Amino acid sequence: MIIERISILNFKNIEEADLSFSPKMNYFFGNNGMGKTNLLDALFYLSFTKNHTNLLDFQLIKHEEEFCVLQGYYRNNETKDEVYCGIRHKQRKIFKRNKKEYDRLSEHIGLIPMVMVSPADTELIQGGSVERRKFADMIISQYDKEYLRLLIHYNKVLQQRNSLLKERTPDYSLFEILDEQLTSSGEIIHQKRKEFIVGFRPIFQKYYQAISDGCESVDLQYDSHLDTLSLSMALKEKLDNDKILGYTSVGIHKDDFLFLLGNHLIRKIGSQGQNKTYLIALKLAQFQFLLQKNTSVPILLLDDIFDKLDANRVERIIQLVTQEEFGQIFVTDTNRKYLDEILSGLKHDYKLFRVEEGKIKEL
Repeated sequence: MIIERISILNFKNIEEADLSFSPKMNYFFGNNGMGKTNLLDALFYLSFTKNHTNLLDFQLIKHEEEFCVLQGYYRNNETKDEVYCGIRHKQRKIFKRNKKEYDRLSEHIGLIPMVMVSPADTELIQGGSVERRKFADMIISQYDKEYLRLLIHYNKVLQQRNSLLKERTPDYSLFEILDEQLTSSGEIIHQKRKEFIVGFRPIFQKYYQAISDGCESVDLQYDSHLDTLSLSMALKEKLDNDKILGYTSVGIHKDDFLFLLGNHLIRKIGSQGQNKTYLIALKLAQFQFLLQKNTSVPILLLDDIFDKLDANRVERIIQLVTQEEFGQIFVTDTNRKYLDEILSGLKHDYKLFRVEEGKIKEL
């Protein structure tokens, strides 16, 4: 899968842009705050129907404007697709594929496989379990439509159960119905997450070893209530306690993925360089894992990834991403320090862009 062209109107600080891309390497450089990340976020939005940093949709509209529009033109072998997104203040956003509006946005997920590496990814390590669950859910949802459907259903039922828990005199017979629905969806989600981590973990470890030159040992583990508990029984046993708390305290919405350096959580002992290496290895593993699951090659977005890494790790990352298995790549950087080294490893064409105050110029 590649994006041949994008048209942008009033997205964040980008007032207007119409850009055509190389099918291999696209390199954007400029000072911080100029709009490089915003361009990548526009690409991300067209793939996932949401932005990478979880801003609300109206916050994406350029200041003092009423609307924003994104249009992407994609090619997957001989198949071509046009994806349109329109956002207006206080209105429902519109997503279309080939001029036909989606009934549900979830139908779009998986059409454009994509992996983004960004400084905002530090929340995967430093943030709460919700960030790590989102990471796993996003990967699995791109190749497993049933998983996404079950996850949406589970979260909807969970919301209903939490609302019922807050009522002064709830109808307790409703808990049996809701708990049965949570259990049926939750157990399948749990199994699919277990299967995911079994396949994903060795790929991740391989990339970490390649970037760090085998200097450190890392691991990735899935931690869930359902490993040792029956969700149906746990929901019944915790009902009185949940009524006091006002929310559901057990279930797959409490799962976590443990990021380990040696035998310790990396957020507690990892250096900045180790944390960044861990995150980049996670994302490159995501790329490889999706490549194995899908027929189309994911688009790779690399946003300011060289900061806080020593020269040796930078060199190994460049060697990895310039391999033939990687398809279309978008790289942002504050300068051209690593540009020549990256481009020298390419056997295909490339394009260079300068970004300045929301204006993007091809060089």
